[in-house]
Amino acid sequence: MSTPVVMPQMGESIAEGTIVRWIKKVGDSVDRDEPLFEISTDKVDAEIPSPAAGVLVDISVKEGETVPVNSVVATIGEPGARPATTAPAAGGNGHSAEGPPAPTPVPQADGAPATPAAAASAPPPVAAVVSTPPVAPVAPVAPAPVGPVAPAAPVASGVERQRSSPLVRRIAKEHNVDIGQIAGSGIGGRVTKHDILAFVEKGQATPPSAAAGTVARAPQPGPAAPAPGQAPGVFRLPSDRVEPMSVMRRKIAEHMVLSKHTSAHVYSVFEVNYSRIDQIRKAKKDDYERMGAKLTFTSFIAKAAVDCLRQHPTINASIDGDNVVYRGTVNLGIAVALDNGLIVPVVKGADEKNLLGLSRSIQDIADRARAKKLNPDEVQAGTFTITNPGNFGAQFGLPVINQPQVAILGVGSIEKRPVVIDDMIGIRLMGYLTLGYDHRLVDGAVADQFMAELKKTIENFDANQV
Repeated sequence: MSTPVVMPQMGESIAEGTIVRWIKKVGDSVDRDEPLFEISTDKVDAEIPSPAAGVLVDISVKEGETVPVNSVVATIGEPGARPATTAPAAGGNGHSAEGPPAPTPVPQADGAPATPAAAASAPPPVAAVVSTPPVAPVAPVAPAPVGPVAPAAPVASGVERQRSSPLVRRIAKEHNVDIGQIAGSGIGGRVTKHDILAFVEKGQATPPSAAAGTVARAPQPGPAAPAPGQAPGVFRLPSDRVEPMSVMRRKIAEHMVLSKHTSAHVYSVFEVNYSRIDQIRKAKKDDYERMGAKLTFTSFIAKAAVDCLRQHPTINASIDGDNVVYRGTVNLGIAVALDNGLIVPVVKGADEKNLLGLSRSIQDIADRARAKKLNPDEVQAGTFTITNPGNFGAQFGLPVINQPQVAILGVGSIEKRPVVIDDMIGIRLMGYLTLGYDHRLVDGAVADQFMAELKKTIENFDANQV
């Protein structure tokens, strides 16, 4: 008896996932819960365990393909079973020479079948833009397919087309986009993040004036598109090596561009004396290690920041349209550098933890982020983020805000420097802290008051908290 392996749903709002790497190949024996393949989603990268013990007899989805959740991506046969194919395709992904079989749809909770990968990747029909004269309304034009006619994922209408994740709805709101205008390529016509970003990038988002009642004109033809994979103005040399972006790199690029487009970034830089916490750290480091925690400068900075956020709730807030959401707790994001990108796991309820608890939590999420063992909810719902480019020697950085937050703290390198103390030159352990903040909500005075208190808290850290 064979066991289907499906693309898991790594979070409530996740509709699809990308196969990044097959850890096992066709014909390999696998144990139950042994890592089988690695996926990347909007929220997290993770290694997916095998649902059963046996032999991997078939791989249905290639590395790099994106398929809906619950699509069958592989099949596990009983121990000793023979693979479904004997002529794997080049690249060792276990497919036959005729090409990989299409993912098998699996019924969803609402009764709609999952869309096969080929249909999901087909270009959705693009709705024609109609200019309505002020005298008499013009009937809407039916969507017309672009390019060669080919089987495509069904375009949902009405309520189905409105299905989307919170991230998609937020992007739509920020750009005054009616999600009903977009032909979704996800399950049951669901509008994915890729759909909304492509729609906005093409300049089809309705400007504020149009949202208020001004009718948008049909877009005029633009210049010819560049060659596939080549941006305008990018030249190639014979010695160049061209590689496609990884899934994680593409997602980081999308999030960074979205953040810079959304928030009015402003920065304040403060120099901080770390000599006191260095003394405390040296005195208590061994005790913390015996309790299974690393007492780092990041631990002290995080504790001081969390305490200061209680007194400055605007720094720990978010903007929701014309409303300000003041968070009732501090969920602290800690940026972790990986070999192929960056991820920001979140310490939930950081304001309820003492220094020991915070140190343990930071160490735990950082270790599991590097091992790709995070759960989807552990990279969501952050309210404030700390990133530490100083680990690599940077004096300070100007980090990009992690949406939908309104501030991010950058930690520069901590090193001995000459400073003036009571009209004398002394050597102290110094470093820069940078606060990047969204000027739509956070004024310069508020940001600087927060930073001044953070500097004071670090330089006069209460040893009783350790």
